[in-house]
Amino acid sequence: MAARDAHSLTPDQFRQCLRISLGSLIGFGFAHLTQWSTGLFFCVYPVLLLGMVPRFSAHASLQFVAASLVNVVEVYVLAGMFGDQPLLMTPLAWSLFAIRFYCMASGRFFLFGANGLVSSSVLFHFASYPDMDFGGMAKANVAASLLTVAVAWLLCGLFPSKRAAAPPSPPQKSPEQLRHQVLLGSTVATVSFLVFQIFDLRDSLSAQVTTLLMLFPMTYAGALQYGRARAVGVLLGCNAALLIQLLLYDWYSNWLLVGPLYWVALMFFARRHVQEGVSGVGFAGATTIAVIFGQYLLPQQDAIYQTLYRFSSITVAVVVALTVIYIVHKMLNLLPGTRYTVS
Repeated sequence: MAARDAHSLTPDQFRQCLRISLGSLIGFGFAHLTQWSTGLFFCVYPVLLLGMVPRFSAHASLQFVAASLVNVVEVYVLAGMFGDQPLLMTPLAWSLFAIRFYCMASGRFFLFGANGLVSSSVLFHFASYPDMDFGGMAKANVAASLLTVAVAWLLCGLFPSKRAAAPPSPPQKSPEQLRHQVLLGSTVATVSFLVFQIFDLRDSLSAQVTTLLMLFPMTYAGALQYGRARAVGVLLGCNAALLIQLLLYDWYSNWLLVGPLYWVALMFFARRHVQEGVSGVGFAGATTIAVIFGQYLLPQQDAIYQTLYRFSSITVAVVVALTVIYIVHKMLNLLPGTRYTVS
């Protein structure tokens, strides 16, 4: 009885699972009904918002929408003016990443920094390709943010938490810890941006996003722990996506058939996520499913190859990112002003 109760969900945890899975399902259906060229944002944003924010509020929704609007303006202006000048673009990108990580490290505007980090890095990367529909991607980013916030309010009204969660308190950090986290995150994010630019890795969007998600703990120990969980979650998510593909076979482009299976897979990973209480295996599996079906499940493109490629590319990305994080972490710890110590 005790073992069974340990794996059961509380009513509030079950409602959060419903909010996460139904939010992404609504985004998935909306992207297919409206035929947006970039369905990734519509599927992933609900998982990020409803999975990362335990207590949804007007403050959280404003941060989420503001991040998307600011990113689009920044990318349009900076990429348009300096996109063909990498020597100028690199320090500008580092500066923008540093602002995001400062928002995350200080705590109060974590959601603004986290959403801004992911979307700005992706938009900057794809804006450098002349053949990419950057205008469509930017519009999809803003539309997905607005839809996600509206859906989050709707689902929080339909499935409210009975026990109000206490608002998270801002983390207490020394100036040295704050500098360490900002410099570590912005430096590694810039290295990731440069690598994907130099090697023309436009087909490795999931790997690029993984390197950024690994920076959310903003410490080497946290990145190491998350990297392991991310690898396991991606493996499970890819296997779930392959299973759905094999079950549907030639009907994989019919979203009315895909939708229920997509929801079941999301419920499975959302359950794991709320039980873990942190961004671990469940969160990684949920975002994996969302990326695969939001970005690669198209009528003219089977997602099976993309699923296998996604797992292999993410495995390499995790190893390389951890190596870079370790090197930057050690270099920052050589200086007293940026040394990260745990009291």
